[in-house]
Amino acid sequence: MKLIERLRKSTGMAHNIPHLDNAPFLKVSELNVRYDGRPALYDINFEVEAGQRVAVVGPNGAGKSTLFQVIAGVLPASSGSVAISGHQPSGHICIAYVPQRNDVDWDFPVTIADVVMMGRIGKLGLLRGPKEADWKLVHECIDMVGLTALAGRQINALSGGQQQRMFIAQAVAQEAELLMMDEPLSGLDAPSQEEVFDILTQLSKRGVTVMIATHDLGLAAARFDQAMLLNQRLLGFGAPDEIFTEERLRAAYGGHLQLIPTDEGVLVIGDNCCDD
Repeated sequence: MKLIERLRKSTGMAHNIPHLDNAPFLKVSELNVRYDGRPALYDINFEVEAGQRVAVVGPNGAGKSTLFQVIAGVLPASSGSVAISGHQPSGHICIAYVPQRNDVDWDFPVTIADVVMMGRIGKLGLLRGPKEADWKLVHECIDMVGLTALAGRQINALSGGQQQRMFIAQAVAQEAELLMMDEPLSGLDAPSQEEVFDILTQLSKRGVTVMIATHDLGLAAARFDQAMLLNQRLLGFGAPDEIFTEERLRAAYGGHLQLIPTDEGVLVIGDNCCDD
């Protein structure tokens, strides 16, 4: 990840909004959100440190996507606050948000290189075209995620794993310090998941904060520093082995989980056959 180190040194990870050194990297306070006239999140409070990897876990409709959109400044809060290094999200260009794949128009006629270049818009401004140095950086980001041979390929011809790596490259080109990905591992085979995780691990080691929404409790427990258990309310936030207790899981999932005691602990079996 020499590319990230070089970006830090050459640009200082420049912010369009100054970051306060003594403020938590991400602080959410008394957050309430109503979406389409219905309550989506109630009284959410937590802090995340720079460089942490956080799994946001909960059932369908728990508010995971809503939380990410509010942190990214895409969706307004009904009350409460979100602060990135002491300032509200609006105007920050250090936040990268990747929605679920079914929310992306994959038929839009752009290539991998085009999408990664979109990450530079916040630095360039809407009226300034990219220079040779910007394209050089874009191709370095594409190379970092192992997609150099596909840089000119249309995005609708990519596999799920390639799509996610493309968005990570875009976040690096953006010089993002917070990367939020909504269900990025859904539908990926094991090798593709490992490729994504290898890159995310390197990003977090370089100080990039990574938050991923996932349904996979086992993956959250095995691969993340912190786990957030969410079902419209925050039911727990901390080390996964402390958060995924029988009581909290029943509160989050209700009848959609079966908890079976075994000699090695509690076996969790999901039952989503009747989800809308």
